[in-house]
Amino acid sequence: MRIAVCDDEERFLTDIKDHIYEIYNSMDVVVDCFTSGKNLINSFDKQSYDLVFLDIEMPEIDGLTLAKMLREKSNELNIVFLTGHIEYALEGYEVNALRYLTKPVKKDKMLEVLHYVSEKLTKNHKLKIRVDGEDTFIDVNDIVYFEAQNQYIMIYTKTGEYLVRYNISDYENELVKDGFFRTHRSYLVNLSKVKKIGKAEVIMEGDKEVPVSRNTVKALKEALYSYIEKAAF
Repeated sequence: MRIAVCDDEERFLTDIKDHIYEIYNSMDVVVDCFTSGKNLINSFDKQSYDLVFLDIEMPEIDGLTLAKMLREKSNELNIVFLTGHIEYALEGYEVNALRYLTKPVKKDKMLEVLHYVSEKLTKNHKLKIRVDGEDTFIDVNDIVYFEAQNQYIMIYTKTGEYLVRYNISDYENELVKDGFFRTHRSYLVNLSKVKKIGKAEVIMEGDKEVPVSRNTVKALKEALYSYIEKAAF
């Protein structure tokens, strides 16, 4: 889960970041902190977030204006406002805010928000990518395999192809629980789309042939058998 926190007061940034890592200290969670709305927007344009905590009262760009800017970029983004004045709550309906948390934020309230967003993301797992500066969501089950091409990744799905600027190792870490396996330094395959394993290649759905490193064949077979057993169960 990628989380952004934007507040012009450093102490609140630190408190919230500490709360999140105390709750999810063993999970794949990234927390980026910003004291400026402009910096958050710039970061979001490079790689979007799943959840954003926004202080309402900030100089230059206030939280409500910032939320409207973010909502234009993503309808899926979960926005939580941080405020000491709950009367702002009605304005949050304009940007479909998930919730308001009053300052100082209580750990149990933070826990409720994080669990809700985590379950929401897990229930219908989609891969979020940036295409032409906008969020695009791909159903993970539709992905056949990834191919690294220098600093870019080609994502092959049942319905089309997407070229994104990313690191294949990051996709491997993100999708290993969804049944993806690294067959080669440049390839990451969806085990549910494997049709046949050869000596140095694997045949994917659609008869796409993907190379397999010599020292990876055994691990691939074990991973595939394990995946099939879990799916059958």
